[in-house]
Amino acid sequence: MTDKTMTEKTPVDDERQRDTTTRVPGVIEHRGVWPCLAYGDAPAAMRFLVDTLGFVETARYGDGDRVDHAELTWPHGGGIMLGSAGRDTAIDQHANTGSVYLVVPDDATVDRVHARVREAGAEIVVELRNEDYGSHGFTCRDPQGVHWSIGTYPGHP
Repeated sequence: MTDKTMTEKTPVDDERQRDTTTRVPGVIEHRGVWPCLAYGDAPAAMRFLVDTLGFVETARYGDGDRVDHAELTWPHGGGIMLGSAGRDTAIDQHANTGSVYLVVPDDATVDRVHARVREAGAEIVVELRNEDYGSHGFTCRDPQGVHWSIGTYPGHP
């Protein structure tokens, strides 16, 4: 790729920069990547993710304990989509598995989430620590087995 190609703006670039913001009261703007998960007990997973980790439930579709589609936004940006396993979807084969990293703004927020996770009795697989790349964080497993890493490292600019 030449320098000229790298600096030319294309119609695809315009589409990528289109505003795809989700506006949720009390939650910052959301764009980008949203991991999709399937759970054997989606309502229980949602309770843990909202009550313990701090997600905000913004959408839920389905009957009774079956979750056809749910969206949970992360108050510090982004979100996840999830549903009940057994709906004959491509992600069924990965039910109750996965690993997601959540960025928080500061050490105090990490410490608060860590305390809620410990209080909820969830398994902490990597204890609270400071990483050599500048993150303060930890990793836990939700009650159904999905790994959640919470830390301050926002990614390389």
